[in-house]
Amino acid sequence: MVNCWWRSAAKFEDCVKLKFDLPNISILTPRLKMLREMERLALVAPEGLNEFRHKLLVYSSGDFWVPIGGIRKEEMDIPPTITILLVGFAGSGKSSLVNLMYSVLGRSGLIPFAQTSLGSSSNYTTMFMEEHNVMRSTKSGFCVYDSKGFDYDHMEENLEELSSWMIDGVHHNQLCLRPGDDALTEDDIQNITFGSSTKFVKRRVNYVMVVADMAEIYKASKAGDLKPLEAIRELFSCPVLRKSNENPLLILTHGDMLSTEERIEGRLKICEWLGISETTGVYDIVCLTQYGYLSEESDPVAAYALSEAIYRALLISDRGHSPKKDFWDRAELILTWLMCFFAAFFACLAHICSKFGQRRKHKL
Repeated sequence: MVNCWWRSAAKFEDCVKLKFDLPNISILTPRLKMLREMERLALVAPEGLNEFRHKLLVYSSGDFWVPIGGIRKEEMDIPPTITILLVGFAGSGKSSLVNLMYSVLGRSGLIPFAQTSLGSSSNYTTMFMEEHNVMRSTKSGFCVYDSKGFDYDHMEENLEELSSWMIDGVHHNQLCLRPGDDALTEDDIQNITFGSSTKFVKRRVNYVMVVADMAEIYKASKAGDLKPLEAIRELFSCPVLRKSNENPLLILTHGDMLSTEERIEGRLKICEWLGISETTGVYDIVCLTQYGYLSEESDPVAAYALSEAIYRALLISDRGHSPKKDFWDRAELILTWLMCFFAAFFACLAHICSKFGQRRKHKL
């Protein structure tokens, strides 16, 4: 009952009545849709978690690619490793989510889950990009990148940095230090970042998961402060992010700090504000229990939801690969640029001649 927190909701009895019925989904209220989704997770979590673990363990980049248009897989531009980037605001729980990934997916015998690079203190702040191979295998076809949290008061700089990650790629130990950060000295920064661009492989970001603190957003909105909600919407609808993956996933953390009704209302409000589905576009994942332990053993629903979110990210990434560019593609690109240049040149020439003709006409 502790894990299935939604079962104490006021409308849960209405959800139970629909358990064996298949009514038209369009007539269900958002609350009932959410309750049914949580019941689905609870139903498949015990056995489905091991199945997802196996699928992710044997996954190789491009396994979920679907042949279309007669193009073979060898002709697709598929990276050797799919890169999933976690972004969000400071304190949203990205590093805790990575630790839970290690516990759920990468744990083997007595091997502990990985801690953040600078320790595990509660006031820890990520300063560098951190690459994590959560499956602990060189054959794993994906990695997860933890990034430094954004600032609500510097959205323009946040979006510029996100755009640079999406366009230029990311690599391990890539500096995320911003003005005002004083946790590390200049010597520490130079020692850590020295040669990082050559030591570590630069990876193209294939998918982005947006991580948000549901408790913070809900409490702020109830107090009349819409800044966190507006900031997460601006980040979620960033053009460069939407261009990379049309359906970014939203991971909500720290929901256990709210009551059942507050947790439901918070999730529905955030989904409505962002314009995403309350069943397929968002996951409510508690990373730590109230005693500070990872929630894998005590909360199988959260563990399964995390595994399903990663699986969905890989699925969308593989279906978004583009064909490799050959000689004719490059020739077409060069020809297009030449045509654009000539068009701009003759348009400018026509404008100059038009102005010159008007002046002569006035003189006559």
